[in-house]
Amino acid sequence: MILAGGWRRECAAVLAVFAATFPFFALIALGYLAARRGLMPVEAIPGLNVFVLYFALPCMLFRFAAGTPLAQLLDARVALVWGVAALAMVALATAAARRAGHPWNDAAFGALVAAFPNTGFMGVPLLAALLGPAVAGPVIVTIAFDMVLTSSLCIALSRLDTHEGGAAAQAVRRALGGIVRNPMPWSMVLGALASALQWRLPAPVDRTVGMLADAASPAALFTIGAVLARSALRAREGGAQPPWRAALRDLLPVVGFKLLVHPLLVLGLVTALAAAGTGLSPLAGVALVLTAALPSASNVSMLAERYGADTGRVARIILWTTVGAFLSFPLAMALLR
Repeated sequence: MILAGGWRRECAAVLAVFAATFPFFALIALGYLAARRGLMPVEAIPGLNVFVLYFALPCMLFRFAAGTPLAQLLDARVALVWGVAALAMVALATAAARRAGHPWNDAAFGALVAAFPNTGFMGVPLLAALLGPAVAGPVIVTIAFDMVLTSSLCIALSRLDTHEGGAAAQAVRRALGGIVRNPMPWSMVLGALASALQWRLPAPVDRTVGMLADAASPAALFTIGAVLARSALRAREGGAQPPWRAALRDLLPVVGFKLLVHPLLVLGLVTALAAAGTGLSPLAGVALVLTAALPSASNVSMLAERYGADTGRVARIILWTTVGAFLSFPLAMALLR
């Protein structure tokens, strides 16, 4: 009877997590269906991206950063755990892809989708809804690390196939230039500055920022689905698809790296840090593991297209990590509760 009661409680906990995460994945599915069925023209997706990337998400990140103590935004232990895990994931995924015969360009962007979770568009609203706004500090650290260091490293690796002198350094400079023009890092910096100075926006401006921030979650999730559908359509138009068995053998390892190996690696590092007596707060540790359990970042397909990698392969990995995370993420959340 005791075992039966415990099993029922565990099942109820898992179902509660599924119920909490379902709306987030449902919005992604709606965006995907809208674009695949032609209800939303593919030409409209860049406009959605502009709204989310330049208006809604920066306001949400600013609000979270401004409401987070500066010490949490500058926690070196969070950066250490996340950085070691990211570098290990890039190394593992790149080595596996090279052994499978992929050129450096495709191997590097496959590694990027294995190491770079969809934190900005999906992770911030999802984790804030599940764990509360206090989760913003560690999550913002992971976004900054992946945007600057993980992306730059993978872009540099992607240039190793070229025979032009300085190609990798030129690619990294180009990537860093894109980061400078991206409003998301600046919104985090301004939010951290507002937190440090205890600065508050004038009431009308604060309400405007709040309205845009509130729109970020549904708009970003819907946009993820639409971008995934556009990537799938472009991959289909781009030529013959690989046989499904070959595609499965190619994609499954990367999907496993992202949804299983990455969170387990972060969990191991968090546990090791706690055993050394310099552990993170329980909330920060859970936030990092769940961030690692997120699906791959959807913007990697645009980077892959810009640098001439196999966009269809990258898009399929992002799609299947997103589908797989519908099951794996709630299970991870239930185990960590």
